[in-house]
Amino acid sequence: MSDDDKALRSKLLQLESRFTWDLKKEDLDLEGLSTQLQEQIDLGFGQQSAVEHSYSFLAYIRYLQDKPEEAMSLLSQSEEKTRECFGEESERRLIVTYGDLAWLSYHTGDFTQSDTYCLRVEDILVKYPTGSPTVLHPEVYGEKAWTFLKFSMLYYPKAISCFLKALELQPDDSEWNTGYAIALYRTEPRDPETSLEAEDCPVVQQLRRALEIDPDDAGLLALLALKLFFYQKHEEAESLVERALEIGPDCSNVTRYVAKYLRIQNQVDRSIDLLKRVLQRSSQSASIHHQLALCYKKKKMALFDRKPYCNKEMQQWRRLCIQHLEEAVRLKPSFLFAMAELALLYAEDNYMSRAKELFQEALVMSSEKDNGMRQFVHLRYGQFHQYHTKQEDQAITHYTKGLLFTVETRDGKQCAQRLKQIAERRVWRDDNDSEALGLLGLVCRAEGDQRRAVEYYEKALACDLNNGQYMSALCELRMELQ
Repeated sequence: MSDDDKALRSKLLQLESRFTWDLKKEDLDLEGLSTQLQEQIDLGFGQQSAVEHSYSFLAYIRYLQDKPEEAMSLLSQSEEKTRECFGEESERRLIVTYGDLAWLSYHTGDFTQSDTYCLRVEDILVKYPTGSPTVLHPEVYGEKAWTFLKFSMLYYPKAISCFLKALELQPDDSEWNTGYAIALYRTEPRDPETSLEAEDCPVVQQLRRALEIDPDDAGLLALLALKLFFYQKHEEAESLVERALEIGPDCSNVTRYVAKYLRIQNQVDRSIDLLKRVLQRSSQSASIHHQLALCYKKKKMALFDRKPYCNKEMQQWRRLCIQHLEEAVRLKPSFLFAMAELALLYAEDNYMSRAKELFQEALVMSSEKDNGMRQFVHLRYGQFHQYHTKQEDQAITHYTKGLLFTVETRDGKQCAQRLKQIAERRVWRDDNDSEALGLLGLVCRAEGDQRRAVEYYEKALACDLNNGQYMSALCELRMELQ
């Protein structure tokens, strides 16, 4: 490498760019993300800067897909849109775009153009100094935050950190407050802590803060409605939903959140109508297909309360669930929630070999995901073995794995409940069933009832004197109780 090449490489490594943010290709669902970003560009929804962000994000995806010419075109469009949108205020928002253009030019062999973009970045930094070499412009923190937030859930903590840094510099900025609210919403457990008052919930607080600045953001209104539902604030939630629909009736994100709210409120038919309307404009949305499948699943489950039910109607709802879940997984192959639901429905429909294959695939993929997703897959796989293969030992194995993540979530509570049902039935048949007694000890311990857990483990050990697992659990519990 020549001295000039080394000098250019050194400049590039100092740039704030998606090429320097340690974004790992293996962490990304390239096809799913590509579809999502293209949809955002085509429909043009979101805040005024959202489309400009989407052009830049999609350009990096195209680079990863070995489409450098398309990537270059998208970055040029991003620059153009940014200038149209922000005018004289656009330069600091182009720092990352020029960094990406510099790296992309370098990778395509155009070193002269690469150096030109490096110089453009340097000129902006000289014109708009931050006062410290370790502090970035809020626009750069924001761009990093949106990138981390959109690319993969593995990057959500980094997104939150970057939004906070942007807010330290511009606390009243609508875009950074909105992004921070969305990031908090996505990282909160699926089952929020409802022992708190709603106003003590950080997500609710930030959603309200963002809506103070931009009261007409329909997406935020719908997200706040969903949070308030869990805190039994139904009247306010209903008002927020109606307002969100009034402001953003044609926005797929808004409709998706509102449809979810309506589904959990048992307004399933209204939810289906909204989602179908969105599909007419956005048929490539995996999340919309998933939401529709969950609506049809709820219709299917409702039949069990109307015994005797019509098998033909049951089959109709099941087939609609399968149809939309298959489409969701086709559009987003990493969509584990949809994949596990689909596998269980295949089993219901007697496609056992396909169900087993899909569950095995989901298990492998989930090993690299967060605990909530892994717990969900183990719960569904446990149900598969309990109700369809009749392999109770396998069901116990997967319910136990799901329980060990945490019992505090909805899925964790289901794992605990199913283990308890299996164990209590076995103890009723044989009160010397050491494995069943050990399971009850495990569940009590997970639920925080240590004294009851000790009792069950003592009974289990009395039936199986040399069981090291029970001995170890007892020792740990007794130490905890001291």
